Amino acid sequence: MATARERLATSLEVLERLQRDGRRVFHTGELTRVHRERLIANGYLRRVTNGWLISSAPGTAPDDPTPWFSAFREFCARYCERRFGARWWLSAELSALWHGGNTAIPEPVVLHAPEGGNNRIELLFGTTLFDVRDRREPGPAEVLEMDGLRLLTPASAAVRVSAAFFRAHPVEAEVLLSTVRDASQLLVPLLDGGRSVVAGRLAGAFRRTHRPHLADEILRAMRAAGQVVRETDPFDSGVSTSRFSTLAPAARRLRAQWDQFREPVLDVFPPAPGLSRSPEAVLLEVNDIYRTDAYHSLSIEGYRVSPELVERVRTGKWDPEGADRGERDALAAFGYWGAFRRVRDAVARVLAGEAAGKLTRAEHQEWHRELFAPSVSAGILPAHTLAGYRTQPVYIRGSRYVPPRADAVVDAMGTLLDLLEEEPEPAVRAVLGHWALGAVHPWPDGNGRLARFLMNLMLCSGGYPWTVIRVEHRAEYMAALDAASSGQRIEPFAWFLAERAGR
Repeated sequence: MATARERLATSLEVLERLQRDGRRVFHTGELTRVHRERLIANGYLRRVTNGWLISSAPGTAPDDPTPWFSAFREFCARYCERRFGARWWLSAELSALWHGGNTAIPEPVVLHAPEGGNNRIELLFGTTLFDVRDRREPGPAEVLEMDGLRLLTPASAAVRVSAAFFRAHPVEAEVLLSTVRDASQLLVPLLDGGRSVVAGRLAGAFRRTHRPHLADEILRAMRAAGQVVRETDPFDSGVSTSRFSTLAPAARRLRAQWDQFREPVLDVFPPAPGLSRSPEAVLLEVNDIYRTDAYHSLSIEGYRVSPELVERVRTGKWDPEGADRGERDALAAFGYWGAFRRVRDAVARVLAGEAAGKLTRAEHQEWHRELFAPSVSAGILPAHTLAGYRTQPVYIRGSRYVPPRADAVVDAMGTLLDLLEEEPEPAVRAVLGHWALGAVHPWPDGNGRLARFLMNLMLCSGGYPWTVIRVEHRAEYMAALDAASSGQRIEPFAWFLAERAGR
């Protein structure tokens, strides 16, 4: 008779076969009742709604939304495909948000389908799916597939969203418009539908976002067809727009967000003290704070370190070839010490007159390599960990925000490094540099530690003190970051850092 462990192993073999193509979402009909219940009981599967399951991991807390948020888009795609085949599409507003680079998990997800039932389905962690019955099915050229989801094309979404979308989501609206390459992409639905009001709105939006030739082309075509068009600007008057229309969407979005967030940071942060103290005094203070900084920064990331371990690493009493070899937390502490020293040297160079932004461009990949080189040398991590930016999707634990696709990271990081070089205010470089590095999430791991290193280099460049974010403030810290990434509100994070840096 098979033991409980053997029976679980049999069920895990079934699950492993289903997961071979990277799937995380399953219909209950794909597993027998016995396998389903065994895998759920042991924490390998979690119920989403009637008939649907997602992968999980044993020991995952019931209130941890990460497995669900990481599987959310796949669930929406598989659920809709099973119900509606290929005859469904996401709402114009949601399509526009995702084309505009807003990757946060939305609440609710609204989809349209000719066979929709106007039903709301309650899912995990407050998310919902609402299917709208809509007989106005878009043509094949108006829909594209992204990660299994059927989105309206940027042009189709731009024509269908309301004027309120431009006021509520100015960054996403600007990025959405930047993906429309020619007025002809818009003119077919505008002319066939006689949408003179929409045409006037889009003409005003293109003129506001520094593409007047598209605005003029829309107006000429509509008027040639006998339409009376009045150009209107759908953006709020106080919203600034970027002139970087040729950038990739991820890069353009980051620039637009930087412009949007910059003034609120300056309103909150105390003025930069300037480099009035001697470089020796600053570096002595940085050296003295290392033990506290390493303990709290590593603890925030979930490593179990002690001040004693940190001190052992700093003083060279750590034994990488003996008792400490292969010890995950000790290796992380050793990597942190290497990265800290490199950032401390960058602070010294800034105090000597080098530009902090330019140094960051030259050094940031080396900071990452210092963090993980000990774990690679010990064989815990593969050598490609040191290669640089990620090539796979990543998810932030507990957050609705989803970092940009891997193929957008290079563009986004290039823009972030440009912004750090261009920005004259150290406080803006510190707050927005930290936030943006976490939002882009360019590496598979280490993003939080490196964002805090970047923040402190920029703080020191303005004469602010090296600032430690303590582990006991982790919840407030993460909530403030999420408010910026998911809610487009930088003020909570600016206040959080200002209270600590202004001491």
